[in-house]
Amino acid sequence: VCSMGNSTSRLYSVLAKTLSSGAVSQHQDCLEQLDSAQLDPIDPKDLLEECQIVLQKRPPRFQRNFVNLKKNTASNHRPIRVMQWNILAQALGEGKDNFVQCPMEALKWEERKCLILEEILAYKPDILCLQEVDHYFDTFEPLLSRLGYQCTFFPKPWSPCLDVERNNGPDGCAMFFLKERFELINSANIRLTAMKLKTNQVAIAQTLKCRETGRLFCTAVTHLKARTGWERFRSAQGCDLLQNLKNITQGAKIPLIVCGDFNAEPTEEVYRDFSNSSLNLNSAYKLLSPDGQSEPPYTTWKIRPSGECRHTLDYIWYSQHALNVNSALGLLTEEQIGPNRLPSFNYPSDHLSLVCDFSFNQDPDRLL
Repeated sequence: VCSMGNSTSRLYSVLAKTLSSGAVSQHQDCLEQLDSAQLDPIDPKDLLEECQIVLQKRPPRFQRNFVNLKKNTASNHRPIRVMQWNILAQALGEGKDNFVQCPMEALKWEERKCLILEEILAYKPDILCLQEVDHYFDTFEPLLSRLGYQCTFFPKPWSPCLDVERNNGPDGCAMFFLKERFELINSANIRLTAMKLKTNQVAIAQTLKCRETGRLFCTAVTHLKARTGWERFRSAQGCDLLQNLKNITQGAKIPLIVCGDFNAEPTEEVYRDFSNSSLNLNSAYKLLSPDGQSEPPYTTWKIRPSGECRHTLDYIWYSQHALNVNSALGLLTEEQIGPNRLPSFNYPSDHLSLVCDFSFNQDPDRLL
């Protein structure tokens, strides 16, 4: 609910309409897709304006700039913008993550959801990959479907959100793509395994056809097991995901983009598994470094009771033989983040969003 003084915002009206139509499912129905075909489209400018009205008492959104990475390669199609973001599950932010320097007021869902939407609307991704989504049915699916996205959600089988009082259901991975730009060819919900055992982590992989070029490519989103001591477990999950993606892409014949919170620093085995895979993947954000070989110093920065945590855990992997990275969104500076770190009144998550513009390689011989 987003109230503004004595009047009710149009954003609230949109949400109220979807809520009254039964869009919010019970936990056991979370895999069902919602039919939003009969809902009216939303003008993204109107939704952005509504978000900004709700957020008028908060500091303005941080300014981040795109870094041009194009290497004089001609492209005859519009770039494909991909956004990766762990948005912080609301139940975990309020109930389990213990951000000791973040006021509870900053975590209020009524305003935090508008900060998340504002960030998405600002960068206008063609493909959006999210983790820790626990408000899919009452917020993201109803709104993003009306902005022209096709929406898919796959919750964790045993989400930690369900242990939090007054939770909003399980968290999971979600993928959104603009229907006017892409046609869905195939979609797979993958429950990751480790040592032949099914785990609590999931992935979504979708093969899309670019309507402008006719080219096929696969996009995947995942969120691997967290915490120190689970390095081998994450490696096993990564190997399982890679094997699934090899099958889906026919051994790299179909270009691939993999977004995720891997919960792994570049020194971990799962990172090396992806770097050395036969799928010929590269990490897009390495290209921001002077030598093109180093990951950013951080993609998450928070303060918990155990101390300050600054890590590089989030990545956008891509088929370097088939795709070019035209540009990447620069990260927030330490000064912008501030001494209390993330999340904050300025920023809704403990993870930074990553955004890249991709184009297809025009050299057909390099696709083999």
